[in-house]
Amino acid sequence: MPGPRRDRPAVLLLLGALLAADLYFHLWPRARRELSGSAPDCPCAARPAPRAASALRRLFAHPLYRAAPRPAEPLLPARAALRYYRRRAARWSRRHKLYREELNLTSPAAPLLLRPDASWLQFHLGISRDGLYPRSSPTVNRLLHDMQVFTTISADYSQDEKALLGACDCSQIVKPSGVHLKLVLRFQDFGKAMFKPMRQKREEETPEDFFYFVDFQRHNAEIAAFHLDRILDFRRVPPTVGRLINVTKEILEVTKNEILQSVFFISPASNVCFFAKCPYMCKTEYAVCGNPHLLEGSLSAFLPSLNLAPRLSIPNPWIRSYSFDGKEEWEVNPLYCNTVREIYPYSTGNRLLNIVDMAIFDFLIGNMDRHHYEMFTKFGDDGFLLHLDNARGFGRHSHDETSILAPLSQCCIIKRTTLLRLQLLAEPEYQLSNVMRESLLQDPLAPVLTEPHLLALDRRLQLILKAVRKCIDTYGEAKVVANDTTQPKAPAFDRVKLNT
Repeated sequence: MPGPRRDRPAVLLLLGALLAADLYFHLWPRARRELSGSAPDCPCAARPAPRAASALRRLFAHPLYRAAPRPAEPLLPARAALRYYRRRAARWSRRHKLYREELNLTSPAAPLLLRPDASWLQFHLGISRDGLYPRSSPTVNRLLHDMQVFTTISADYSQDEKALLGACDCSQIVKPSGVHLKLVLRFQDFGKAMFKPMRQKREEETPEDFFYFVDFQRHNAEIAAFHLDRILDFRRVPPTVGRLINVTKEILEVTKNEILQSVFFISPASNVCFFAKCPYMCKTEYAVCGNPHLLEGSLSAFLPSLNLAPRLSIPNPWIRSYSFDGKEEWEVNPLYCNTVREIYPYSTGNRLLNIVDMAIFDFLIGNMDRHHYEMFTKFGDDGFLLHLDNARGFGRHSHDETSILAPLSQCCIIKRTTLLRLQLLAEPEYQLSNVMRESLLQDPLAPVLTEPHLLALDRRLQLILKAVRKCIDTYGEAKVVANDTTQPKAPAFDRVKLNT
C-alpha cells in the first residue's frame, strides 16, 4: 500500500497563498470601497461630481409659480369643439381626395382621422381665463415635440399674404404687411402651425439705421419669446419650437396653392429658394433658401379657429408712428396716461395693468412693433392680452429702447405678482439669463440666442426695477403696486412729471 505523497503539503501551501493574495489584492479593496462609499484610486474611474441643480426647475418650484390652482373658465366647450374639428377634418379629406383625382394621382390617400388626444386639440381645450395653458402643462411639451417631428401634409400662405393678394377679406383678422414671409403648415394629426423661416443669422444685429417697421422677422426671436413668456408666468405666447424644414418635401410637394408653387426657384448656389408673392417689396432678393433643401424656422401653434373662439384686434394706446418723421402723442406728452385712464376699458379693471405687462415683455425682448394686441372676446374686457408676432424682438442686444416702457413709466402702475417675479429673477439663484439659457437648450435649434442677448435680459430687468422704484419713491407703493384684479388709484401727475 503506497504511503502519503510528500508533495501534498506544498500544493496546499501554494493554494493557500493564492487565496490570500486574491483576498488581499481584489476582494478586500472592493469591500472597503463599498463600505466607505469612496471612489477607486484610479482617476479614469473617478465618480463624477454631482450635477448642479437645475435653475429652471428651482424657479418653477418656487411658491410664486406654485400657487394653488383655481377653477378657471375654459375658452372652449369640449364637445362642441370636437364636433367642429371633426367636420373640418372630414371636409379637408374630401377636398384633398378631389385634388388628387384632378391631378390623376392613382395612389389612394388615407382619410385624415381626428384623434381626441391630439396635442394641439388638448392645447386648445386647455386655454382658460388664466392663460393659454396651465402651469406645468404636459400638453405643451407634447405639442412642442409633435411640431418638431410630425409630417407636414399641406402648406399655404398665411392670411396676411392672402389678404394682400385679394384672396380673402381678412381685415378683421390681420394687418397685412407683405414685407415678410410666413406660411401655414398642417401636420399629420390635423394640427396647424405658423412657420417663419430664418432671415437673419443669430450673431447679426439689426443695423442702427433701420426703422423698426422694416426690421427683419427673426425665427429665433419667436422661439425665445415663448420661453421668456413662460418664465415670466404670463403664458400669453402660443407654444413655439424650432425645426429644420425640408422646403422641397415639406412645403413645395404638399402645397395646393399654385401661387406658392410658382415662387420656388433654384439659386445660383443650387439651393432651393422661395419668396413672398405680394404687390410690392417682394423680389427674389428677399427670398429664403434651404441648404440645399433644409431651412431653419420657427413653428408657432395655431390658436383655436375664429369660428369657435372669436378674437378682437385692438390698437395699442402706445402705438408708434409708422412714418419716417412723425411722432405719436405719448412720445411728446409725459402726461399722456391721464388721457388713456379716462377711456374705457383702461379706466377700470385690469386692462391697463395688462398693457404694462405687455410693455415689460416687449422691453425685455426689444420689440418696438406692438401696434395692436388681441383678446378672446369670451373673456370680456378683463381677459388677458395675447402676445403674438414677436419676430422683431432680439434685434439689438447692445441697445435698450427705454421708450418701450412708456406705459410703466407714464402710468406708474404694475401688478404685484409681476413685480414679485421680476424681483425673483433678479436674484443670483434665479438669474433671468441663466434660466433662459437653460430653457432654450431644450429647443432643437439651440443655441437660440447668443450670449450678449442673454446678458441683455439681466441689464434690462434692472432698468425695469429701477423704473418701478422711481414710481414708488414718487407716489408710494400703495398707489403703484396693484393686486392683479384691481387697479390702484391714479397717481397725482400734476405734482410730478415723469420722463418717458
